[in-house]
Amino acid sequence: MPHTLLIAPAELAAHFDKPDWFVFDVRHELQDTEAGRTAYRAGHIPGAIFLHMDEDLSAGKTGKNGRHPLPDRDAFAARLAALGVAPGTQVVAYDAAGGMMAARLWWMLRWLGHEKVAVLDGGWPAWATHYPISTDTPPARPAGTLQAHVPLTRQVSAAEVLTNINKKEKLVLDARGPDRFRGENETMDPVGGHIPGARNRCFRDNLGPDGCFKDAATLRQEFLATLGDFAPTQVISQCGSGVTACHNLLAMEQAGLPGAALYPGSWSEWCSDPARPVAR
Repeated sequence: MPHTLLIAPAELAAHFDKPDWFVFDVRHELQDTEAGRTAYRAGHIPGAIFLHMDEDLSAGKTGKNGRHPLPDRDAFAARLAALGVAPGTQVVAYDAAGGMMAARLWWMLRWLGHEKVAVLDGGWPAWATHYPISTDTPPARPAGTLQAHVPLTRQVSAAEVLTNINKKEKLVLDARGPDRFRGENETMDPVGGHIPGARNRCFRDNLGPDGCFKDAATLRQEFLATLGDFAPTQVISQCGSGVTACHNLLAMEQAGLPGAALYPGSWSEWCSDPARPVAR
């Protein structure tokens, strides 16, 4: 049975060395962009390949397309195929931040039409305390045949979000911390605030004290309370740069509330144009 949302460390431990499984380490810190690579070299899940948030999971920045713009779909598929990923590969992504970064890779593989991808629940901390760790560089695998197909995701543009401010047909759900949502303590982007009409659901609220995702019933209850009269398919998930917004999308899928869309550019793209309205 394929894993398409979350996977427990014990389940991964039983399969991580199988040829049709592929593990990606996407540890990253927004304030120290070399921290993930340094952590990977110090120890990682055996066989895991490191992918960098800025270099591998994002395109070049123009100053108008946000801090983590999506790469070209075909180029990204070719990059993963060169590493050995094939259509039948079970991919597992992990980080050390409760799935904050891993959910981005989960969404991006679904964006390519690849369903067999899961996030390691509890991430590196849950693995490192009980299971093997390696500092070796994994041997190269034969190239895979992964290609971009019909996306299993939806996304919207800044223009669509702008139109919705007046139409109010969709609900923008902001995954940033409450202070940044209010326009306070903004350290990542030049403008503080949020998209008018948005509601706040910080991605950290998807996690329990142990750093793992809350159970599906709890997540469902909490999201339904936030969504109110909006259906999941009417939700636009947004954050600072299109990364933690994917965490909310994963949590909604886990809660049995699929179909929400991602605004990839998110706040960092939105606030780059002074003509776009800002709420505080």
